[in-house]
Amino acid sequence: MNKKVRTRFAPSPTGYLHIGGLRTALYAYLYAKKHNGDFLLRIEDTDQARLVEDSLQNIIDTLNWAGLEFDEGPGKEGPHGPYIQSERLGLYQTAVQGLIEQGHAYRCFCTKERLDQMREEQMLMKKAPMYDRHCRYLTPVEIQEKLKSKASFVVRQAIPLNRQLKFDDKIRGKVTFDTNTLDDHVLLKTDGFPTYHLAVVVDDHDMQITDVIRGEEWLPSTPKHLLLYEAFNWEPTEFAHLPLLLNKDRSKLSKRQNDVSTQSYIDKGYLKEALINFIALLGWNTSDNQEIYSFEELIDKFSLERVQKSGAIFDLDKLNWFNWQWKRNLYWNKLRAKAKELDSTCQIQETNKGPVFNLTKNSPKFTNFRGGLLLTEVEKNLDQKYKTDQEFLNKALITLEEKILKEPENINELIKFYFAKNLDYNKTLFLNEKMGVNAEVAKQAIAICIKDLNESDFESEKALFDKFIQVIQKLNLKNGQVLWPVRIALTNEDFSPGVFEVANVLGYTKTIDRLKWALSELA
Repeated sequence: MNKKVRTRFAPSPTGYLHIGGLRTALYAYLYAKKHNGDFLLRIEDTDQARLVEDSLQNIIDTLNWAGLEFDEGPGKEGPHGPYIQSERLGLYQTAVQGLIEQGHAYRCFCTKERLDQMREEQMLMKKAPMYDRHCRYLTPVEIQEKLKSKASFVVRQAIPLNRQLKFDDKIRGKVTFDTNTLDDHVLLKTDGFPTYHLAVVVDDHDMQITDVIRGEEWLPSTPKHLLLYEAFNWEPTEFAHLPLLLNKDRSKLSKRQNDVSTQSYIDKGYLKEALINFIALLGWNTSDNQEIYSFEELIDKFSLERVQKSGAIFDLDKLNWFNWQWKRNLYWNKLRAKAKELDSTCQIQETNKGPVFNLTKNSPKFTNFRGGLLLTEVEKNLDQKYKTDQEFLNKALITLEEKILKEPENINELIKFYFAKNLDYNKTLFLNEKMGVNAEVAKQAIAICIKDLNESDFESEKALFDKFIQVIQKLNLKNGQVLWPVRIALTNEDFSPGVFEVANVLGYTKTIDRLKWALSELA
């Protein structure tokens, strides 16, 4: 019978939760929940000198904020506690005593001065700095003399020599280490606190962890841990080592180029849905290249087999894109709920521009409903002069919906071109070398639109689209050569809604008036 899957996140409380740590916690959580297992939080605080006072609470608060609720951990005690390592010292000391008695570990009495001299000599000889195992070969008599004199000591692991250690990593496949390259590292420090290597193995065994999901930087430690499992005669966990998070220049993610604290992204107002969605895809994806995932979808689709081996680029622009997608989705959800509240029989058509509502009771006009609801979001910021024509305002608001939701405080600046009587054109905007738009092309495009556009073309965006395609084909020009100067003529804006959207809002008369004004300015 298969064991129940149990994963853990085991951070050190030496600062606020790193964004890479949040990804590790997320993957461990998703894997556990995908297999109906348990997710544990364990605090590794054995390096007492580096502890930061409020970091433990920050770790817990951040996991809760992100929705990564642990099944066992500090404040949520279970049968395998305590879940803070400094409260488990007796367990480690008993374990290490057994290793010494069985010859899998030994006391090392070397002074700091001897160790420093040893490393200097190794560096001069261009050797990898490793303990020379001097105390491994002390006789029992020598050891007893040291103990009687109360000489300070650490306990080191006695790494077996001349072995090829192989294991399967769930992300990296088969991995092989030569034990002769492994150091006899410290297991227990002079202050009685364990090092990571001893504590992690004892705790994972005691807490019945089945799968260890951690960063790539811990891969070289894995053979040491497997040898400890072997020495204890315990069944080892499965291992999966995640790729590093990288800056755009492919250096390791650092404060120099990015904020690395999850708290900083929370403080900046990033949505948890966006941040979780973003970091989930830093090293993992599905075969269908889906990008937007709900939390439930992540649990359902997650697998370690789809985690890549190479480093993942932390792209802030991409995070901002995710944040905007989720802000928009949450806004659309608000619209859907409001539509159903107004009219329980409302039919909702989903489009890439958002939901289209067909109300049967309060308002048959989709534009009035959606624009009107958006207006309630920005009413306090909107200048009174723009509220004179409610229907026109509602239609205009919808075309600017995304920008307004990003910058509600700039609503007046964003919408003013719709209400301008005569635009004060910046003539250089009409020109676009990349699109092949010079002054003559711009005038030709605007002139043919004045001549060919009819009032019947303004029945819908689709009708306008069809007419503009006809004009473009008639002139034998590229799309951008016509649509760019016409959009500038209608908006006088570098960035604005598209030609079809703006013209549809302005209507036939205002559109033709603006095109004529622009042509006269370009003459």
